[in-house]
Amino acid sequence: MKKVALISLGCEKNLVDSENILGLLLKNHYEIVNNKEEADILIINTCGFVESSKKESIDTILDNIGKKQKVVVTGCLVNRYKDELAKEIPEVDLWIPIRDYPRFNALLATLDNELTNYEGLNDNYRLVSTGSYSAYLKIGEGCSNCCTYCAIPLIRGPYVSRPFESVIEEAKKLANEGYKELIVLEQDTTRYGLDLKEKKTIVDLLKELLKIQGLEYIRLLYLYPDEITDELIDLIAKEERLTPYFDIPIQHSEDKILKAMNRRGDKTYLKELFAKIRNKIPHAILRTTIMVGFPGETKEDFDNMLEFVKEIKFDHLGAFKYSREEGTKSYDFPHQVRENTKQKRLETLMELQQGISYEQNKHHIGEVMTGLVVGKENDYYLLRSYFNAPDDIDGKILFRSDRALKEGDKVQVRILEAYVYDLYGETLNK
Repeated sequence: MKKVALISLGCEKNLVDSENILGLLLKNHYEIVNNKEEADILIINTCGFVESSKKESIDTILDNIGKKQKVVVTGCLVNRYKDELAKEIPEVDLWIPIRDYPRFNALLATLDNELTNYEGLNDNYRLVSTGSYSAYLKIGEGCSNCCTYCAIPLIRGPYVSRPFESVIEEAKKLANEGYKELIVLEQDTTRYGLDLKEKKTIVDLLKELLKIQGLEYIRLLYLYPDEITDELIDLIAKEERLTPYFDIPIQHSEDKILKAMNRRGDKTYLKELFAKIRNKIPHAILRTTIMVGFPGETKEDFDNMLEFVKEIKFDHLGAFKYSREEGTKSYDFPHQVRENTKQKRLETLMELQQGISYEQNKHHIGEVMTGLVVGKENDYYLLRSYFNAPDDIDGKILFRSDRALKEGDKVQVRILEAYVYDLYGETLNK
């Protein structure tokens, strides 16, 4: 029996692809090992989103060639640059771009003549790697928003919804296997179903998921602002099992920049949206992502965006510098911002957000949060509640307990202390 190890880079959507790869290999009698040195075949699932992720992927490849095992490289970077990569790094034994996932085993068989099952990747054999209580539920592929800075449509194509029944079938399977939390995931979850013949919506999907016994928490990630309907907000407000966590990457606040980014909506709309969410769900968590240094961003644009952030008071905010990606429309835009200016703006924004996060976190002191135990750090257990997503971007909730707990246990924690990112508490011993 051949041994296989896998290194998964990039986002959670890539992680689900990696889980599908592992599940397919396990079905075909490979032994999955964590120690790559033991592996006969090492698979590296790459990211190719921005310059930093491309560098990480290439560095990982270079660090793992020239050893005893065969090296297979797949994922976004390969889908975008396969020919160039194969020319520059001939030591890699096999390149499998995303477009060839339907032929995954057939291609892998060129390295392993014992492999006779030529199946492609599918959701039937997924090997979940996120513990025994929480799993991602991927509901589509690609993106059709075509933001001028983004390479996702170039890499993964336009948005295609996963068939409705297929999503529900996998959710039921996960629930039957004991998973308590599902994180509904795609580049733009709010677009779900609009391309299906039956014209389902994300609300239709959530209502069907809520019928599944055993699922205690359902969370949405990556909501496009102008696709968030009143019906969606009202459903989240009504259903306790829908986590009141709104991850809405806005990228910027200024109309001029939003238009140049090809983002729909404007500052007025964004203000009204966040006010509506907080009015209907006062305890809702707001998370966003903001880009600094987009071409044409002036000091005035940046300062106005800072004022917007002060006004909205996001609970969690991630920021990154604009990356000039070949093939995107903004690559050739005039008035590119200097790198040192981008860095200063990033630091200024994050310093501002630290103060906001601290003030927002202090509001949770005294609150009792219900959630799942997700690990342990020194003498503290870790909790995931409506406050924090599972992708390690938000802060932690650390707590003490007089009784021994295990991962996946549902507990109540009273918050006693708040810091810039993290919360500290103790269990209610019930």
